[in-house]
Amino acid sequence: MKEYRFRVTNLDCEHDAARLRRSLESEFDIEVLQILASSGSVRLSADEQKYSQEEVEAKLDDIGFPLQKQDEQLGPPPVWKNTKVVAAVFSGVLLLCGWLLSYLSADWLPLILYSSAILIGGYNFGREAIEHLLFEWRVGIELLMTSAAVSAFALGQPAEAAMLVFLYSISEALEGYAEAKTRSAVRALMDLTPKTALLLENGNEREVPVEELQSGDMFLVHPGQSIPTDGEILSGASSLNEAPVTGESVPVEKKVGDDVYAGSINGEGSLEITATKAFAENTISRIIEMVEEAQERKGESQRFIERFGNWYSPAVLLSGFAIALLPPLLYDTSWTHWAIRATIFIVAAAPCALVISIPATLVAALGTAARHGVLIKGGVYIERLAAIRVVALDKTGTLTLGKPTVTDCVVSDQAGIPPRTKVLAVTAGIERLSQHPLAKAIVGFVRNEDIQPLSVEDFRSLTGAGASASVDGTLMFVGKPQLFEDDLAIDLSSLADDITRLQDEGKTVAVVGNDQQAWAAIAMKDTVRENVAQAIEAFHDVGIAKAVMLTGDNERTARQVSQEAGVDGFYANLKPDDKVTKLRELLLEHQHVAMVGDGVNDAPALAEASVGIAMGAAGTDVALETADIALMADDLEKLVYALRLARRTQSIVRQNLILSVLVIFVLVIGAVSGSFTLPVAVLGHEISEFIVVANGLRMLRFQGTSE
Repeated sequence: MKEYRFRVTNLDCEHDAARLRRSLESEFDIEVLQILASSGSVRLSADEQKYSQEEVEAKLDDIGFPLQKQDEQLGPPPVWKNTKVVAAVFSGVLLLCGWLLSYLSADWLPLILYSSAILIGGYNFGREAIEHLLFEWRVGIELLMTSAAVSAFALGQPAEAAMLVFLYSISEALEGYAEAKTRSAVRALMDLTPKTALLLENGNEREVPVEELQSGDMFLVHPGQSIPTDGEILSGASSLNEAPVTGESVPVEKKVGDDVYAGSINGEGSLEITATKAFAENTISRIIEMVEEAQERKGESQRFIERFGNWYSPAVLLSGFAIALLPPLLYDTSWTHWAIRATIFIVAAAPCALVISIPATLVAALGTAARHGVLIKGGVYIERLAAIRVVALDKTGTLTLGKPTVTDCVVSDQAGIPPRTKVLAVTAGIERLSQHPLAKAIVGFVRNEDIQPLSVEDFRSLTGAGASASVDGTLMFVGKPQLFEDDLAIDLSSLADDITRLQDEGKTVAVVGNDQQAWAAIAMKDTVRENVAQAIEAFHDVGIAKAVMLTGDNERTARQVSQEAGVDGFYANLKPDDKVTKLRELLLEHQHVAMVGDGVNDAPALAEASVGIAMGAAGTDVALETADIALMADDLEKLVYALRLARRTQSIVRQNLILSVLVIFVLVIGAVSGSFTLPVAVLGHEISEFIVVANGLRMLRFQGTSE
């Protein structure tokens, strides 16, 4: 079986997705893996022996979902090519003609025009109503509207039935364009990468489609051009605008050996770059794919509304029957009169605005966040983020730059201790096999001292404590002072005063030695990020009650960093499992806690938190996969933006819900009391739908400067 992924046209809503799935599964031996209506994306699995890619594409074309052309705009077609719009407009023209002729001619001609308007305008949503009922056993809004139109026509109100069909069909047709507007941020992301790249082969340039770029290919980027895929600079230097990826508007200076991301805009210099990822796997492609999938992941409130709608719509239909039947049975009153009221009630109570109010807002918010360098993996995480009151932050790489430097190396004066040069050579030999930022700092320092690291064997990482390895047959250790004192029971008295002094200066101290004695103490210091204090202050402004730091460092270093960063508290000497335990304690106390880390070393803690947030995720696959929210830049103020966006989104969702419920309540009261006619109910229903969509679209313009 081979997996295919296509972008298709005419896939505008959940109804289209359901029809596509039914057609593929019933007519062809093709397994449907995923259909994303929001992006027109289809993922299929088919037997290569039965269907080639061209044959699968032909199957999609046959059932009305042809492939999207490379330069074709994502979203519904132009209005003059949209069959739903054309049908709705034609229905409106027939309605108008019938209404005018009703004053000039016999009854039969207007009746024919009204009937034609109903059949043409109601074909699409009527078909959807029947398909939902027959194939999914669901009573949807389309069935409510179809039933109301048929009832009105049967009760001798063809003009009112035609008006209902026209207004509902035109609103359904235009809804696709409104939904496309909410996804404009994804279209903007797609436009960030160029359509072609200048491939370098044997010194010659050749223009190729970006889709053909593979890892290892060399390509050229001229000033002013966008980077076609992720890569590493082989030749040249320039400033790159990485705003499309990270949301940071300040250009970043890049030189030979630096990584570059797809979608970044080259500044003043020409660059020769070797691709590190194929086009389909680069940062922008991953962001687009994740945003599209996030738009399909529904928030808890949206899922509740959908569950509510599953019983609410049938209840409306049954209530309509009750309104039509019970009064004439119980009282001496007209059947026709109450049947008309029942028809108006069905239209008035239809929950269109209620159903669309949440997804329209969430989809717009997700796309806007991605455009500003914040990747949120679903509406549920926007809801959770809006409820966060406590933020826990890892120290290294989050509050600090994550690039510590060695400041001191104090060798013990005990007998039998080798000279400083050998101490550093042994230490670097062990640490070069570790991925920890402190280990990299030591290795870099030793190399700068022109000292060659020694070869080691049997390297072993000691989680949360340090590392060990065999050097010339002797087992050596590098790690926290506690590793030597508690686990190895080694006396550190010869280094104790120096360790205390260095830790009081806010430095992290690593001890190196064997299982008999400690050789030396190596001190390192990481720099707190420039804007951390402002970000922590902004946390409080946005409603965060407490920001705490979780770190494996000693208490003195943690206190120093916490004071510089301005956090409300800290917890030091924490191993990875201790961070998880501490998070559980915070969750018990505060219920809603976010954890911010680098997405690699902090994976367990990120998973434990209400919302796991990875910082500096651009180009980092692990961070993108691990966290619920990924901040593409190394900037905590992006989290401030995300918090404001989440709170603003929830505010608009509440506004939409209140408005939707209020409109339904007023229309239902008016319908049952006989105060509203069918056209009034239809107009109120459709106007409320457009109002909530327009309100949700405000999130497309959200800049994060205020809530």
